[in-house]
Order: sequence, then C-alpha cells, then structure tokens
Amino acid sequence: MTQKRPRIRWTLYVALLLLATLLLLGDWNWFRPLLERRASVALGRPVTVQNIDVDLGRHPRVVLDGIAVSNPEGFPADSRMAKVERLAIRINPWALWRRQIHLMDIQLDKPDADLRPGPDGKPNWQLPRRESGGGSPWVLEIDRLEIRGGHVLVKEPRLHADFEILVGTEAAADGEPRLHAEARGTYDAAPITAHFVGGSLLGLRQPQRPYPLSLSVVNGATRILLKGTLLQPLQFGGAQLDLQLNGDSLADLYSLTGVPLPPTAPYQLRGRLDYQQGRIRFHEFNGSVGQSDLSGELAVNLGGKRRLVTADLRSNQVVLADLGGLVGATPGKAGAEGESDAQREQRAQAQARERVLPDQPINLPKLRAADLDIRYRAGRIESALPLDRLEAHLTAKQGVLALKPLRFTVGEGQIAGNIELDGASEVMHAVADVDFRRIDLKRLVRGNPALDGAGLIGGRARIDSYGNSTAQILGSGDGELKLYMNRGRLSALLVNLAGLEFGKALLSAIGLPSETQVRCAIGDFELKEGLLGTRLLLVDTGEANILGDGSINLRDEILDYRIHTKPKRLGLASLRAPINIGGSFKDPSVRPDWERLAARGGIAAALGLLVGPLAVLLPTVELGLGEDNDCKAMIGEIKAQAANLPAETGSKPK
Repeated sequence: MTQKRPRIRWTLYVALLLLATLLLLGDWNWFRPLLERRASVALGRPVTVQNIDVDLGRHPRVVLDGIAVSNPEGFPADSRMAKVERLAIRINPWALWRRQIHLMDIQLDKPDADLRPGPDGKPNWQLPRRESGGGSPWVLEIDRLEIRGGHVLVKEPRLHADFEILVGTEAAADGEPRLHAEARGTYDAAPITAHFVGGSLLGLRQPQRPYPLSLSVVNGATRILLKGTLLQPLQFGGAQLDLQLNGDSLADLYSLTGVPLPPTAPYQLRGRLDYQQGRIRFHEFNGSVGQSDLSGELAVNLGGKRRLVTADLRSNQVVLADLGGLVGATPGKAGAEGESDAQREQRAQAQARERVLPDQPINLPKLRAADLDIRYRAGRIESALPLDRLEAHLTAKQGVLALKPLRFTVGEGQIAGNIELDGASEVMHAVADVDFRRIDLKRLVRGNPALDGAGLIGGRARIDSYGNSTAQILGSGDGELKLYMNRGRLSALLVNLAGLEFGKALLSAIGLPSETQVRCAIGDFELKEGLLGTRLLLVDTGEANILGDGSINLRDEILDYRIHTKPKRLGLASLRAPINIGGSFKDPSVRPDWERLAARGGIAAALGLLVGPLAVLLPTVELGLGEDNDCKAMIGEIKAQAANLPAETGSKPK
C-alpha cells in the first residue's frame, strides 16, 4: 500500500506537467470547434472564430480574432448578422469557486452588426429563448468594457428605416469609459440624426448609481432633447429626465414614441419625464401648439394587454384653428407665425380642390394602436365664434373613440355634444348628438358693429353615419338639424349661417334692409343619406315672413334651395321674385326665380301648412331659447292666420 502512494503521486505530477506543457506550448485553436458549437447553440445560428489565443497568468487574458455570426435560417447562406475583429477578455479564475464569472476587462475592436428582417418578416436580432436550468445560478460580474470603432446598420422596411449607428466608448474624467453613439440615415421615410452620450455600459448594472445620459434626435422636422439620469435602468427602476420637444405636428411623434396624437400646428413643449412601475409620465410640461398655449401631464401605461395613454391638458387660450386636425382640416391659422411648409402645402391643396368638406382619411391603425383617456380644458377660445370655454373628455378603447362630453360655453349659453367613432371595422361608424342652448347672438357677431343686435340661438344636430373622413361621414349620414333664433338682426343671422360675402349677397337678393329685426327664426331639416332636406324654414321679421324650401347635398356638395318672401305691407318689395340658391359649396350662386313670381299668392297658404310642424317644434324651441321667447307668439299668430284662410288655398311652394 505504501508503494502505491508514491506511484499515484508521480502519475499526478506527470499529468500536471503534461497539461502545463500543453498550455504553454500547445495550440489553443484545438478548443475552437467546441467554442463555436456552444456559441452557435446559444445564439441559434452559426458562429465561427478564426483564432484563439490565451495569455496565462494570475488573471488570464483570452483573445478571439475574427468572430462572425451568421444570419438565422431563411436569410442568404453567405450573409452575416455581426462580426467582431477582436474580442479580448481578462478573467479572474478564482471567482469560479464562488459560482461567479468575473470578467475584469472586455475590449471589443470594430464590432459590426447588420440588423434587418428576413424574407418572412422575422428580425435577425431576435434570439431564441433560453430555458433556465436547475441548481444555483451563476453570477456575471464585469469591471470594465471598452468598444472601439463599433458600427451598426439597421434596415426595417415596415418602419421606413435605413440608418447606421457609430458606437464606441471614450475616457471620462473619472477614468470610466463612457458610451457615445451617432446615428444617421432615414426613419419613417424622413432624415434622422441622433447623438447619445451616457455613462459607462457597466454603470447600467449598478443599481445604487443613477445612470447619466444625454440624447438628441432630429427626425424630419421633429426635434427631441432628453437629458438626466436613469435609476436601475436594466430593471426599469425609474427616470429623472428633462424633455424638450418641437416640430411641425404632434402626429409625427407616433413613429418615434408609439403614442397616437392628432395632426397639429407647429409645437414646442418642455417638461419632466419619469418612469415608475410600468408608467412613463411627461409632466409639468408647458409650451405652445400653433398660437395656443398648452400645459399639463401625459402618461403611457405599458403594464396591461394594451397600451393606455392618459392625459390632463389645459390651455389658457386656444385658437380653434389649431385643433383643425381633429376633423381632417389643415391645423393652424393661415399665415400664422411659424407656419410650416407642410401646412402651407396642405392649405394650398385644399384651396385647389373643388370640394370644401375635409376628406383626409382618419388613420384607423393609429386609432386602434392604444386606448386613451384624455381630459382637456381651455379658458378662452379664439375663433370665428367667440367661445368662452372648452371642456372635452376623449376616450378610446379597442378602436372605439368617444368625446363625452364636448362642451363649449358662450356667455350664458352652451354648445354640448356627445360624439362616438367606432373604428373597430374597416369603415368607421359615427354617431353624434350636439345641443345648442341660449347662444347669445350679440356675442357671435361682436367685433362687427354692422351686425350688432341682441338675440338668442338654440337647436340640436344629430347624425348616424359611416365613413372614414369628415366628408364621407356627412355625405352618407342620416339625422336631423333644428335651429331656432329669438330676435336679432337679419344681417347677423344670414352672415353667421352663410358666411360674410355670401350672406350679404343673400340679404341683398331678399331685398330687406340689413338692420331688419328678426322676431323669430325656426329651421327644421332632415338628413337622409347625405341629403339635407327642409321640413321647415321660417323667418319672421317686422317687414316680412321668409320661407325656405329645398335641399343641401352634403355628398356632392351641391346647393338646391329657394327663399320665398311674403311682405307684411304692400310695397315694391312685394314684387320681388323668389330667390334660388344653387351651385356648389365652393362656388355658390344667388339669383331670382322670375318664373315663380306669379305663384307668390301661394305663400300665404304655405304659412297655413306650417301650423302643424310649428306646434310640434314648440317644446324644443323653448328648450333651446327658454320659455320667454317671441317664437311662441309667432306660432300663435300663424295659427290665427291659418284659421282665416280658405280651405282650397294653394300648397306649400316647391
């Protein structure tokens, strides 16, 4: 037994000596096939290494030259996803006893990656999932990482992206190599440049130290500046960042952020960005969109099955034209300071069109991209109508968007509505119900003394339709429109309904003075498949009763309307012919209808035929104007006149 022990001892010595000789004089490339197989299995694609070298010592240094990572199956056989000219790693072997992989130093020379989707659309950077094995986990620890001359090419046709990134590390004052990167190319079919400076890559793994970063991005007209620190970035622990945004339209941020926003006028915003528990929050921000100020908070919740965007937004003063993108119109006022080239081009295209109603399609994929819960309040509104306040609550869930409520305040009155757009199918279903109550006519025409005059307007509009643009929805819808006016000048009524120039032309054709006072006006219209027909239109003035008849084609944007006037006193105006309103929305026309002049006697009978419809409308007239209104008295007078008419008197004018 004692003789066997020296023999075993000498055998071990010889084995160790042979192993040492192999390590000192042997070729380390004997290990290359094993390394390549292990790496290929881990990455799910072929990996090759040209040369392996090892410098032994207390802390061995392993050098791999000519590393190449091929693309996965489905790509051309000779294509590569990545290559590295040289990878040098210094190892602490003593940490292996503690189940630690301690890499003291890593140097990457000229790493180069080509990232793109394959023929089946699957990106080559998507690696196979690794199943966790049993036993105690190994701990990876890295002290220092340097990158020299890194290059990444990114091509993603679905994002219209084709750009390259130059990446590397540079020495900082504290001796740690800081990460820097430059990007240039195209993204979302627009030029993109980006500059990033961060702390060391290893700082990402140090939870107790905030990770500093500075990022600037220019993508087309969009500019983003982000500066601050990340907390536990690998675990998404939080962020404390300053964010500046400016560009031509908030809608352009969708491709960069995934947050669906409407087209807007040029904007600039600045605020704080943080992240906590699956929620990204842009808060304490303020700035402007077009000529409107904007402040508040916007958050994106990433934790659920669908992305949820919540916001609480405020404006002290908003220019209504800046919200035009919500209905497919060009946002912003024409000629406003800072108007973008894209806005001017879009406005020129709209003016060149033969149609007036906005036909810009609603982006259904964007509508379905996230759920929304957004509240907005504006203190003062600048528009053709001097509205006082705006309040809106917009929600979207599974592609169904709702504005409930949308409320404008005008003095003591208000315009309130509920709107729902169901974009779950390829053709959107739109339902809207808007109520007008006690709108002060004097406020609507303020700033124009020629149109001044007290009065109230009320009414209701409803539509149920299908379409993917404002023009399609109005041009195919069913619904109704009811409008009532109590007192006020005729000039103010016509100008507000028909516009300044056309309203003046209509006033001249009717033949009544511009200061003619309106006692009561009632309009009741039915919308059927985009054709707005007249149930009733009656305007009672001190000079005459004015009746309207005809239709407005919202699908083809064609006017086919007639105005009949019955003077209350004999005079030259009694000889005026009915007025035909025709043409298109873009180019309307007003002309007398001399052929119908002989039928003027039928106007009195037509007033008699209105008694039934007027009686039905009386409750809604009182709702829109209040109980104390002249329309109630007018309806009573028409009833009395109708009682004295012969039974055989003519019919309602056509």
